[in-house]
Amino acid sequence: MTAAGFDDLGWARPDTGREARLGLPEVVYAPGKTAAQVTGVVASLLAANSGPVLATRAEPAIAQDVLAAVPGGAYDHGSRLLAWRPAEPVGFTLAVVSAGTSDGPVAAEAAAVAAAVGLSVTRITDVGVAGVHRLLAERDRLATVDAVACVAGMDGALPSVVGGLVGCPVIAVPTSVGYGAALGGVTALLAMLSSCAAGVVVVNIDSGFGAAMAAFRIAVTRRADR
Repeated sequence: MTAAGFDDLGWARPDTGREARLGLPEVVYAPGKTAAQVTGVVASLLAANSGPVLATRAEPAIAQDVLAAVPGGAYDHGSRLLAWRPAEPVGFTLAVVSAGTSDGPVAAEAAAVAAAVGLSVTRITDVGVAGVHRLLAERDRLATVDAVACVAGMDGALPSVVGGLVGCPVIAVPTSVGYGAALGGVTALLAMLSSCAAGVVVVNIDSGFGAAMAAFRIAVTRRADR
């Protein structure tokens, strides 16, 4: 890490001090960047930190070029996540629960990012409230986890139901899945913000990454308390 806490590349300033402050290096958002730009920031972060270095939403062609330039990484096609030096498990389990198959890409991002930063992940898929018996069949598994990330579009009702079944933190992730009045995820977002299940927290539309980071912060706090 430089004395200034960032690495001045001329065209970008990677935050090399973030791991010391927050427990994780800066995460690279790949869209809008060239392969060379992603490569430059990733290389800077790897050199300055010891923890996992991630690049999210990387398309396959970009990922291929970056991996060729920066050895030791891995790419997950389902989540579009590039990862170097994934963390060892920290003893915290996150259930990533998705309402429908169309919510899969966002759920995959949440699961992959969470695993890369050291959370143990269990996936529960296709348990939307239109067939609530599918969710109720998973109550025993839900009772064993430390937090739940609920990924749903359309009416966004899944987190309210899960929030009434479990006492652990529930992180709601609205997706842009749905027909016209779903408004690209805004309807699900507002429904989740208006949940009658007390204490459900909500991240941005389609932000599987945001859900994983929220769970990581909870895990770090719990570990510090212990």
